[in-house]
This record gives sequence, C-alpha cells and structure tokens, in this order.
Amino acid sequence: MSVDDQRVAPSDDEIRALTAKIVSAHVGNNSVAISDLPSLIVQVHGALSGLDKPVSPVVERPQPAVPIKKSVTPEWIVCLEDGKKLKMLKRHLSSAYGMTPEQYRERWGLPADYPMVAPGYAQQRSALAKAIGLGTRRNALPPQPAAVPAPAKRSRSKKSA
Repeated sequence: MSVDDQRVAPSDDEIRALTAKIVSAHVGNNSVAISDLPSLIVQVHGALSGLDKPVSPVVERPQPAVPIKKSVTPEWIVCLEDGKKLKMLKRHLSSAYGMTPEQYRERWGLPADYPMVAPGYAQQRSALAKAIGLGTRRNALPPQPAAVPAPAKRSRSKKSA
C-alpha cells in the first residue's frame, strides 16, 4: 500500500476550516467586492470537497490531418493519422501504426463502409479481374463442344508369303 491509498477524505469541518483559511488569505492579498465573497466561498468549498473524488480524464478526440470529407478522392485515400495520400490504406495502417481498419474507423468515428482502398483503384482492379474471368461461375461458362471420336485405327493386313 502506498501513502496515497492510506489517505482519508477530510471531514466537513476540516473542509470548512480550509475554505476559511484560503478565502481569508485571498481576500487579504486581493481586492474582492463584498458581493463576490459568497460565490468565492462556494467555489473554494466545492473545489476542496471534490478533491477526494477521482478525476475522470477528459478524452480529447484527435484532430485528423485532413478533413474527413476530403479524405476520399477518386485516385487517393488520405490517411487521417498523417495526411499521406495512398491507394491502399490497410497496409499503411498496420505497418506505421499497428492498427486494423476497424480500430482506425473507431478512432476517427468513421462508418463501417468507409473505404480502405481508393475508389478509382478498386474499379481498375475490378475491371482487371473481370477481364481474366474471375467472379464467374464455372457452370455459367459456355459448354465445351463435344469431342469428336477419333476414327478407329485400321488394322494391318497380313502379307502373303
């Protein structure tokens, strides 16, 4: 156990005494209007009362390198982490930041269908795949012409001697 774990929250009397000391020191060194004195007391007391409560860290959302709406163009997809223009984002994320596409989308609040590949590049690859016949069913191919049976071999006739 550390010293911090053994601390006991101050009682209400201790908080009031500390509030009085702090307010009197502040008023002694600064000019404070009489009408502002009650609000000063309330602020100091509130601050001292909240000291025993754990402070929840404010998670600040990071700022993207480029606006999210401008991150997807026909030829490029721009990484929101560093602003690099890429055709494929998945590999860059894993090698540079150790992130998966799902983590990237979650970090930046992107929809699940946010692309990881530039749209123009995806169309180019799709056209190439279709050109070589990928994505078609085998039974959808035209039937092969039936093989014509080869003519039967003629046997040799025996030579007469």
